[in-house]
Amino acid sequence: MGPRKFFLAAILSLISGMAGAADLRVMSSNAMREALRELVPQFERASGHKVAMTFIGSADIMKRLRAGEGGVDVVILQASSVDELAADGKVVPGSRGDFARSMIGVAVRAGAPRPDIRSGEALKRALLASKSIIISSGPSGIYLSGLFERMGIPREKVVQSRPGTQSGEVVARGEADIGFQQVSELLPVKGIDYLGPLPPDIQHVTVFSGGIHAAAAEPQAARELMNFLASPAAAPALRAKGMEPAL
Repeated sequence: MGPRKFFLAAILSLISGMAGAADLRVMSSNAMREALRELVPQFERASGHKVAMTFIGSADIMKRLRAGEGGVDVVILQASSVDELAADGKVVPGSRGDFARSMIGVAVRAGAPRPDIRSGEALKRALLASKSIIISSGPSGIYLSGLFERMGIPREKVVQSRPGTQSGEVVARGEADIGFQQVSELLPVKGIDYLGPLPPDIQHVTVFSGGIHAAAAEPQAARELMNFLASPAAAPALRAKGMEPAL
């Protein structure tokens, strides 16, 4: 048994020896969707817990939780948003656990000319030559809105998608020339060509984290899930889905 498999077996054995089975409810940003769909079944098999997952846009998660929505054990968002929810009393203070580091990626419609994105200046030229640009309503879109303004990209070219709408899907339909979103959200989209991450000189890394809801019905099981997602055993699945572990 290799080192990674041994570690995974040890982690899962530890989880399986903990408290009885629980029904966990997770509300997560779309950025973690593909990784969680692979990792959560592993956790369920090892722990005996059952996990119900809801995936929505980050802005909608913040709105719903601040409005008092309950029925959630674990909230998964960018780290700064988890901290905001803790300050608002919606997440248990000190419960934040970091899982993944995510970069912003770039895509065009499948078969379209592939612009040069090897540097910030090259990307700027590509954006100025584009007729329409789509960015997300999540963390990447907030960052890119400011970046493009500093680059001098005309505001009328840039459209921010509605919460929960994938930029890649807009590009695939031919409604934008070029799109930007977390790499993990672009990779599964059909009908686009993924060009790669933003160049290093303008890249922005988002850390995705979990927090235990202040009214969680299963706080112990919630902590078990968060520990598993933050463990080295989760790293291969995170990398396969376009993210890096936050270790």
